[in-house]
Amino acid sequence: MPTDLLGREYTTFPAPKPLQQHGPARVIAMCNQKGGVGKTTSSINIAGALTQYGRKVLIVDFDPQGAATVGLGINANALENTVYTALFNPRMDVHDVIQHTHFENLDIMPANIDLSAAEVQLVTEVAREQVLASVLRPIKDEYDLIIIDCQPSLGLLTVNALTAADGVIIPVAAEFFALRGVALLMQSIEKVQMRINPSLEVYGVLVTMFTRTLHCDEVLQRIYEAFRDKVFHSVISRSIKLPDANVAAAPITIYSPNHKTAKEYREVARELVAKGVVA
Repeated sequence: MPTDLLGREYTTFPAPKPLQQHGPARVIAMCNQKGGVGKTTSSINIAGALTQYGRKVLIVDFDPQGAATVGLGINANALENTVYTALFNPRMDVHDVIQHTHFENLDIMPANIDLSAAEVQLVTEVAREQVLASVLRPIKDEYDLIIIDCQPSLGLLTVNALTAADGVIIPVAAEFFALRGVALLMQSIEKVQMRINPSLEVYGVLVTMFTRTLHCDEVLQRIYEAFRDKVFHSVISRSIKLPDANVAAAPITIYSPNHKTAKEYREVARELVAKGVVA
């Protein structure tokens, strides 16, 4: 039986069987208020891995920097409609916002710098924490998974993502400073659970940017002590191939399918299916 980097034994997660039909989607918020921990990279590559297993995935780019949009080859500045327009035009057909990517079964709701104004505008909206949930409601039956790629903050946009989500994946870089903010994020998740979305779960903590050093090993152990079985068995290695895939505007699972990091993201995708998070 294989063991992971923490010495935990587990049965290798099998490749999931094809689905006979799609939907309803589970909604996952990819969330951490610290930047540079691999939220967007993980959103794109988990989505890419799942589409190769026949799942239909939508990424909601909920970061004004629009990295997920660019990372899938979409020029959001040339688009008339983005997630921002969907938030503030309740009569809009959300299908007019969704962009099909070059990859089968992978769509994106794009974002650009316009979204930076949403934080202020949402303050005056009725049911301001639930605006994104209402945008996603009409399309949940069309996908197997919707991933919300959150911005690095704990503001009203992130609260909207947590309200719309069934669960959260927390990417944490294998470095000491990345650990410090997770407790604050957990407090925010608990507040959303208590006040707005009681069914919200933490699906897992995904360790990213891992290298075989004593420091990374110590950080990994501390993450495990804090989160136990919530830590994914697969740990994402730091790799120069990931920036290459970003430049090519493709998930690494498609750009370089035999690379170690592609295999790690496929293992995360299989673990999500095996645990019933994704159909």
